[in-house]
Amino acid sequence: MSENTERKIKASGLPRHAMPEQNPQKRAKNFDEVPLGFSLETAMDEATRCLRCPKPRCTAACPVNIKIPDFIDSIARGDIKEAAAKLKAQSALSAVCGRVCPQELQCEGSCVLGLRGKPVAIGSLERFAADYVRENNLENPPEKAPASGKKVAIIGCGPAGITAALEMALAGHEVEVFEGLHFPGGVLMYGIPQFRLPKSIVLHEIETLKSLGVKIHLNHLIGKMESVDELLKSGFDAIFIGSGAGLPNFMGIPGENNVGVFSANEFLTRFNLMKAYSFPEFGTTPIKARRIVTVGGGNVAMDSARTALRAGAESVLVYRRAREQMPARAEEVHHAEAEGVDFRLLTAPKRVLADENSRVVGLECVKMELTEPDASGRRGVREIAGSEFVVECDAIVAAIGNRPNPLIPMTCKSLKTTKKGTLEIDPETLQTSIPGVFAGGDVVSGAATVISAMGQAKKAAFYMNKYLRGEPLNAAPADKQ
Repeated sequence: MSENTERKIKASGLPRHAMPEQNPQKRAKNFDEVPLGFSLETAMDEATRCLRCPKPRCTAACPVNIKIPDFIDSIARGDIKEAAAKLKAQSALSAVCGRVCPQELQCEGSCVLGLRGKPVAIGSLERFAADYVRENNLENPPEKAPASGKKVAIIGCGPAGITAALEMALAGHEVEVFEGLHFPGGVLMYGIPQFRLPKSIVLHEIETLKSLGVKIHLNHLIGKMESVDELLKSGFDAIFIGSGAGLPNFMGIPGENNVGVFSANEFLTRFNLMKAYSFPEFGTTPIKARRIVTVGGGNVAMDSARTALRAGAESVLVYRRAREQMPARAEEVHHAEAEGVDFRLLTAPKRVLADENSRVVGLECVKMELTEPDASGRRGVREIAGSEFVVECDAIVAAIGNRPNPLIPMTCKSLKTTKKGTLEIDPETLQTSIPGVFAGGDVVSGAATVISAMGQAKKAAFYMNKYLRGEPLNAAPADKQ
């Protein structure tokens, strides 16, 4: 029997392995990671299901264009070190992406096996390979090109900045990263909870950058300490802006300035970095509430609602649309429900209620109903008259999106922005209105996913290299050549 025939037989009969997890009742009271990861035996078994398609749809669906069948084939053969090396050559954050990417909408959602059964567990295998070599000290530093003599500045040390920094360092350029906050990692450190993404993993990836000679300046806010123009004048040959979308949106309803209303940014930051859950060891004022209401239906809302449980509060989630319209990953919704988050769907916030001391005591809401589908097939929502009711609570978290901070373009007038406040770029090269200055991630797209930010940064890095070599910016990225 040929190897490929054996793979097909296994693919047709082997169900997808479920990732082992912490018990929901126990994990709702701790900040330990929820999924526990594959064993070597399970990972190899799952990897044998991959058909190694001649034209892999999974790779085409990956924003970073990882050659997925290649690394999975290495796992199937038991060569985990080779699998991890293949991943590292294509992605700066494979251990992160294996945990937080929306695989069901991208690689796994495009897997041909999913047409008749369960797709290959691509995300779990990516996580396994990265974790295995890290935990067993099997990593080899990626190879750098000879020194180019060029100097590159990276603004922001989140997913986009980390990706651009790695690509530039591997190309042989001298790279300096400027991060406005006191820890590197951006949303990976400040926004995604420990139970979904352990911070030790993020810091490990930062150490990889440093091992390649990348300098990281913390507490260095571009737009305040220097402008983009001043960076260019100081000797940098090119700049990548990956400053993210850190300015929170609020609900725009009466009473939201009362004490006890938080943006998801502040709420998650307190628990992620200030470690309020370990107070008083870290000397940070914790958010103590009996009942916390989170408003929103995306991944950040799930993170906030699940963090509220771990803060010892009852956790209620209010979302104005139906469950099938929630933008959050299905896995995150499932985890939130299993842990005990109280979902109030087709419910919209109307007014924040407060006591005589301006402290939150409740959220007035109204019930919604779905309308008939429009021309695109999407169903809208409308209020049900007279359906107002109050959800009692003493804290509210607004998790309804973010937008870029305007500080950088405000201090660099030649840097053009769109009506939404995002940076204006050439859609193909990702170069901004200033020659030699490129951008990617949430500062360009608005709040999106980690992997989409990485994909843009990788594409921008390709064109930055062409710019630094003095070549015209008119060729396709390397993966399309």
